[in-house]
Amino acid sequence: MVDHKIVFTNGCFDLFHAGHVNLLYNAKRLGDELYVGLNTDRSILEIKGPNRPIIPQDQRFEMVASCRYVDRVFFFDEPTPLKLIETIMPDIIVKGGDYRHADVVGSHLAKVVIMPLLPEISTSRIIQTVIDEHK
Repeated sequence: MVDHKIVFTNGCFDLFHAGHVNLLYNAKRLGDELYVGLNTDRSILEIKGPNRPIIPQDQRFEMVASCRYVDRVFFFDEPTPLKLIETIMPDIIVKGGDYRHADVVGSHLAKVVIMPLLPEISTSRIIQTVIDEHK
């Protein structure tokens, strides 16, 4: 039997940027299929506060799904993707370098790989730049 590896990552992907593409590219290289869990608007509002998301979930879904490295995209409405991970049962869970292995949801179910972040690129930084430059 052929070993078929499913890789999973998740996030808000609000203001989709080069750091997101880099994460998806490197995650896909670890396996055969890349599944992405995408926070719903409601879950982002709970996590990040009243000014987020900037981009509505249907548009974020289209951006992530259109990335050639992504095989499937799933919404999740809870604060964490644990139920989705339990359903998918991936072989590998990938998170960005702002996470520690011990803090990765589902780490007891799959191998965890932490990918380095691209320096100076983040949604929060982009938002702050727009605010600062358009006062």
